[in-house]
Amino acid sequence: MSETPPTPTAPAGAATLPLVFDEPRGRKKPPRHLADLDPAGRKELLESHGLPGFRAKQLSTHYFGRLVDDPEQMTDLPAGQRADLVAALLPDLMTPLRTLEADKGTTRKTLWKLFDGALVESVLMRYPDRATVCVSSQAGCGMACPFCATGQGGLQRNMSTAEIVEQVVAAQRSMTRGEVAGGPGRVSNVVFMGMGEPLANYKAVIGAVRRMTDPTPDGLGMSARGITVSTVGLVPRIRQLTEEGIPVTLALSLHAPDDELRNELVPINTRFSVAETVDAAFEYAQRTKRRVSIEYAMMRDINDQAWRADLLGDVLMRGDWGWVHVNLIPLNEVRGSRFTRSRDEDMDEFVRRLEAKGISTTIRDTRGNEIDAACGQLAASE
Repeated sequence: MSETPPTPTAPAGAATLPLVFDEPRGRKKPPRHLADLDPAGRKELLESHGLPGFRAKQLSTHYFGRLVDDPEQMTDLPAGQRADLVAALLPDLMTPLRTLEADKGTTRKTLWKLFDGALVESVLMRYPDRATVCVSSQAGCGMACPFCATGQGGLQRNMSTAEIVEQVVAAQRSMTRGEVAGGPGRVSNVVFMGMGEPLANYKAVIGAVRRMTDPTPDGLGMSARGITVSTVGLVPRIRQLTEEGIPVTLALSLHAPDDELRNELVPINTRFSVAETVDAAFEYAQRTKRRVSIEYAMMRDINDQAWRADLLGDVLMRGDWGWVHVNLIPLNEVRGSRFTRSRDEDMDEFVRRLEAKGISTTIRDTRGNEIDAACGQLAASE
């Protein structure tokens, strides 16, 4: 039997979510890149520059198949046209400013400078059985979650499809060239858990997923089942994703099982309640037959009480199949923040309570604490 829930003691002074989620207007758009386009669009763009359209497939092969980033290696392109072809379809999108390593070289965090000076981050993590790259989808974030480093700076702009894809291609290059401890390999998984709210940049994120899953040389040829798209709970976009027919894993950043606390921790909850958000996630699981991941950052004495574990279990008990997995995340603390990591014993009890209700639960293996691997920390330090 669970304890009687006390009156929630949510953190005071949490940010209020703005009414508009659109990026600031008047910003120059990133240069058009072949990763922004399908094969027909690439051919059309070359022809609009007075260049032979059939060269688009050769450029795609170099980018997606061979992972080439030096035009001099594109020897099947005529020397007289090579510069124009590369400029038309493979413009520079982002420049690495810093790359930090942790976990004996198996975790690499890169700070990128975009064409307009905006800063974003990606993290490549190698495990014994897989290699995962965590990508950003926006420069900054407009969701205003008070415990998140990215949320404190607000939204600068959406990233383009190609800027998102380039983070994965860069990680693939690093793996292929043996730059990550463990020798040459391939990226097998992509998680949209870096900077930004992916479903607030829906069109570009879906475009990036399609480029990742398109067969080589049109795309990277990855399995959609190795891609995870996270959201804080933009319910209309979750429903739209349900209709896409792409079997990616949906990760819902819930962080609280009750509306009163979640309104403070995840301000979008004032628009879409816990019940409405979980309903949308459950519908996604039913339609796609893909188990949803519930992300829950464990914050000491904020959301880690045993009675909240019981309440979370009740909220997630829907249907007669294991539609959900809870991923408890020891908070990667932001310097100067009032939010701190839960005690180990409280996390263990949280797991016990959820499993007692039949909810599959694990505590995430955290990586890269010494290199500020939580999204937004490195960019904020710059």
